[in-house]
Amino acid sequence: MTPIEFGIIDKIDKNKDYFKYEPEKYNCVTIDDDIYIDDWWEDLSKMKTYFGDLNTPNVSLYRHGVTLIPHESLSIFETIVSNDPRIKQDYSLMELLKLIRKAKQENKYMIHFGI
Repeated sequence: MTPIEFGIIDKIDKNKDYFKYEPEKYNCVTIDDDIYIDDWWEDLSKMKTYFGDLNTPNVSLYRHGVTLIPHESLSIFETIVSNDPRIKQDYSLMELLKLIRKAKQENKYMIHFGI
């Protein structure tokens, strides 16, 4: 398993560098990069994201670093996760979907810690 983690940023700081690995701070959910990310990659590339800070706009996930996922990209991410048929058997995907929906509802950014 190659774990990656997703969490919610309570209050985004436009001047902060988020490269420090702090999954406990964001109550992260862990999924297996090897199992899911390659299958999702084409759809993930449609998501507007930031790599490490809000001064580095990009798309998709920074596989070997930190990605900030803005609220406006969460609907795409939610669709990717909810449409994966493996969600019915994988508790971690169910937890990720709950986290995405919570971030959407609260209008918050998500954070991704890559491998």
